[in-house]
Amino acid sequence: MTASMQTRALAEGFRRHAAAHPDRIALTIGRRSLTYGEADATARRWATRLLETHGDGRPRRVGVFAHRSEPAYLGVLAALYAGAAFVPLNRKFPLDRTRTMLERAELDALIVDRASAAQLPELLAGTARPPALLLPDDDGPAGAPAPGAHAARVLRAADLDAAPELRELPGTGPDDLAYLLFTSGSTGTPKGVPITHGNVRAFLDANQARYAITPDDRFSQTFDQTFDLSVFDLFMAWEHGARVCAMDPIEILAPAKYLERNGITVWFSVPSVAAVLRRRGALLPGTMPTLRWSLFCGEALPRATAEAWQAAAPRSVVENLYGPTELTIACSVHRWDPVSGPAQCVHDNVPIGRLYPGLHGLVVDERLAPVADGATGELCVAGPQATPGYWRAPELTAERFFEHDGRRYYRTGDLVRRQGADLVCLGRNDQQVKVGGHRIELGEVEAVLRRAGATEAVCLVWPDDSALTAVVTGPVPAPDLADAAARALPAYMVPKSVHTRDDLPVNANGKVDRGALRQWLGTRAATLA
Repeated sequence: MTASMQTRALAEGFRRHAAAHPDRIALTIGRRSLTYGEADATARRWATRLLETHGDGRPRRVGVFAHRSEPAYLGVLAALYAGAAFVPLNRKFPLDRTRTMLERAELDALIVDRASAAQLPELLAGTARPPALLLPDDDGPAGAPAPGAHAARVLRAADLDAAPELRELPGTGPDDLAYLLFTSGSTGTPKGVPITHGNVRAFLDANQARYAITPDDRFSQTFDQTFDLSVFDLFMAWEHGARVCAMDPIEILAPAKYLERNGITVWFSVPSVAAVLRRRGALLPGTMPTLRWSLFCGEALPRATAEAWQAAAPRSVVENLYGPTELTIACSVHRWDPVSGPAQCVHDNVPIGRLYPGLHGLVVDERLAPVADGATGELCVAGPQATPGYWRAPELTAERFFEHDGRRYYRTGDLVRRQGADLVCLGRNDQQVKVGGHRIELGEVEAVLRRAGATEAVCLVWPDDSALTAVVTGPVPAPDLADAAARALPAYMVPKSVHTRDDLPVNANGKVDRGALRQWLGTRAATLA
């Protein structure tokens, strides 16, 4: 990769297309569409105010406290135009968690949409360093304080609309932060993952070489912006003059008409979304004819889900992406083949494929020594997509990174093994559990239950370390699934109980929420006692 490729700023492609084709549609939210020119002009005005609020130079980090609204998307652009990193925040998260993120990020400014503004008084109460507030949906008088909110400065729609467009944008280098995301931490406190312009540039270039995005493409936008997969939608589209179509949750769960109406060509979601559609009978053959790419990431992609989606989108290529936030969105990919794909699956899940060009992988044992080819171990990855380290957490950084043969590797915590040229993921290393002294891979048990007819299956060690419990969805009765597991597995791997639900709970990122399942099991047991 050349130095010039590395130093292109994250929003540079958007600015280039705004200058060359200002009337091209950049963003659709509901029935409202914004052109590249309109979005660029608004982002430049907001960036002017962001620079003014900082006073002694460009802001460092700008929070975006908004959800599927113009401030949510244009706020990201405005932060980047001002030379800052954007920090997505989510009003659906518990307020204490959002406040922790806000304080740990040390925000200089916060861009807030109308629906999120109601949380500001409580969110900002007692903050030692309140950020400036940009309220583009607030039609109140310019310069007036925000009711009940503790803020350094408040800028409303009138203030922002009156700002001149910023023409001289601050420069950014490859080591400057593009965004800061917070993910779940083992201590219960969110851990910050900073991603640089160089990190995300490496990712975008690798994916453009693969997908050849053009201005004719239209991207679904199914992810909340606190999930890093949303960065793929926004900047793979905007880098190449394409359109982002932000979908409402109700549209995500019944997408066929939306995809056809908007001419969506690139779909990207977690596999759980597709599994829900399959369970509801929504993946009818040929119902998504506009798609040319169907991409999944964030959790394991079951074989049956890939098959059903391929039938529903017969003109698209289905791919399974893999990667933790620390490796910038995704770091490996496997292309599903309807003919040979089923035989390549392990534990009934699609492989995670090959690492992107420029990345280096190691599969290691508990001592961080490379394992034999084909043996199971933890996947570690080095290369230009790896975060510089956790935000304000040097001890955690030292724990998760190590040096080997002159390269700095990130420990993913995922168990894999090589299968020919591909990697197959066997689950988290903390999902390889011991029950009664026997080591069990939960994914193997889940695969048996799915093959027996469960639409979805999740296995947990519950209620104590001596018992394996399964929670499933689908039409097959729980006793029949338990019998099938007993026929296919050693006795120590058979779930002691199988529980059926209409659906599985998911977290804010759309992934199955195992913690919520444990709570449900506990409540159910107490009720039946």
